[in-house]
Amino acid sequence: MTAYPGRIAATPRRRGVGSRIAAAGRHALGLPMLLLVVWALVATRATSRFFPDPVTIADAFVDTWVGPAFVEDVLPSLARLGLGAAASIVVGIAAGTVIGLTPWLRELLEPLLEFLRAVPPPVLIPVMMILLGITDTMKVVVIVSGAVWPILLNTIEGVRSTDSVMTETARSFRVTWWERLWFLVLPAASPRIMAGVRQALSVALILMVISEMFASSSGLGYRIAYFQRNYLIAEMWSGILLLGLVGVLLAVAFGLVERRVLRWYHGIREVHRA
Repeated sequence: MTAYPGRIAATPRRRGVGSRIAAAGRHALGLPMLLLVVWALVATRATSRFFPDPVTIADAFVDTWVGPAFVEDVLPSLARLGLGAAASIVVGIAAGTVIGLTPWLRELLEPLLEFLRAVPPPVLIPVMMILLGITDTMKVVVIVSGAVWPILLNTIEGVRSTDSVMTETARSFRVTWWERLWFLVLPAASPRIMAGVRQALSVALILMVISEMFASSSGLGYRIAYFQRNYLIAEMWSGILLLGLVGVLLAVAFGLVERRVLRWYHGIREVHRA
């Protein structure tokens, strides 16, 4: 009987990938379901009104966020989050590339960058309020002031660690500076850049909430703080649940983008594993 190596190798590989996806799905859904069951059991025996059961929180979630609040609070928050994250990515990659490619500039700015990175972004909110007023611009700037650092520092390290042999080879073949940047430096640094973007999205979500808790009249942070001040406990928990869902959706969307941007990188890893 004639053997077809390509088909024989492809079938187990497909089954292996499918089984891994199914197992990952079971693990991803199994633990949250187990935690919900435990939460429900504990909440039925708890006497504190600050610990409502999941059904009460689900009802509050629908009553609170399915309606005008989605337009008045959720969408503006997501818009500020998107603008802040996008600005952080552009500024971080652009500035990180320039600094990483310029040794003297990197040495000059390193102490200043370490100082600025150590300043917690929330403490800058009063300063931003004075300089920019209580505006959406202030909230976006607060997000950028914290989310830009993981991208900037990872870009600097990724660009700086580009293989020197490949760089010299490109110069020997008279490859232009822009071609080296686009086809060598940025692809080599892209795994570190994407790792920085992943961290920045989490920081941006946190700073979005914090910036909206200060002298704001809309947004998820404002609404959650309002519920807390007025002892609307189930509604407060529903806001926390919504933030968690936003974080999960961001992680899923980023994972899809990362797989596409770094498909060559993940392909090399799969070859090494095989």
